[in-house]
Amino acid sequence: MTAYPWLTPSPEEHVRFDVDVLYGPWPRHPYDLDLAAVRDRLAHSPVERGLALSTRGALFDAAAGNAQTLKDLAGHPDLLPVGTVDLRDALAAEPQLDALAAAGVRFLRLFTAEQGAPEPDSPGYRHVVELAVARGLVLLHDGDVRRYGPALADRGAQVVFLDLHAYFLADFLLLARREPGFRATTRMLSAPDSVERVVESVGARHLVFGSRTPFMDISPQTLRLRYARISAADRAAIAGGNVEELLA
Repeated sequence: MTAYPWLTPSPEEHVRFDVDVLYGPWPRHPYDLDLAAVRDRLAHSPVERGLALSTRGALFDAAAGNAQTLKDLAGHPDLLPVGTVDLRDALAAEPQLDALAAAGVRFLRLFTAEQGAPEPDSPGYRHVVELAVARGLVLLHDGDVRRYGPALADRGAQVVFLDLHAYFLADFLLLARREPGFRATTRMLSAPDSVERVVESVGARHLVFGSRTPFMDISPQTLRLRYARISAADRAAIAGGNVEELLA
C-alpha cells in the first residue's frame, strides 16, 4: 500500500480510452515529447489506452505523418493510430483517406487551428468532410463548435469535438439534440455541473474522455470524471464505452 493513499487514483478515475493523445514536436512547447515519453506518461496514469498520432502529420506533411504514426504504433496495443489530412489541400486528401481506410484506421483528426484551415462553408473543407464521412471515419475535430458544428450537421457524421468549452456548452447541447453522432471531450468542461448537464440533457453517450496529453496534465481530467455526480454506468460510458461503440 502506498504511503500516500490520497495520491492513488480511485476506480472512478479509470479511463479505458483517451481520444486526445499526441506525440512529437510542437510549436511553443519547451521540449519534444517522443512516443516513449508519452507512453510513459500514460502508463503512470489511470488511462488504459489512447488514440494517438504523430504531430508530423499536423504540422509538416500529412502523408509522411500518417505513415510514421502507423509505423510507430504497430505493436503497441495501448495506442490506436489516428490519421490526419491537410485541410489546405483538399485534392490531396482523397488518396490519404483511402490509404487510412485501407489500413483500418477509424479516426481522422482535423487540425483547423494549426493549419489555418478554410472556412467551414468553403469547397475544400466540405469536400474533405464528405470524403471522410463516406468512408465511415470518425472525426476528431478541433476548433469552436459554434463555427463547425452547423457545417457538420445533417450528414450522419460521427464527430468528437475536442475543444468544447464550458462557456459554449448550451450550443453543443442544442446541436446534440438532433445529431446522435455528435460527441465532445470532457477536457474543457470545467464548470461544476458541465458533465452533469450533458448527461441530463442529451445522455452520457455524447461525452468521451480526452486529456490532450502530453500538453496538459491527465490528473485534473480524471478527477473531473471521478467527482461528476453521475451514475457508474454513465461514467463507464464516458471513460471508454462510447469509444468502444465507435470502434465496433
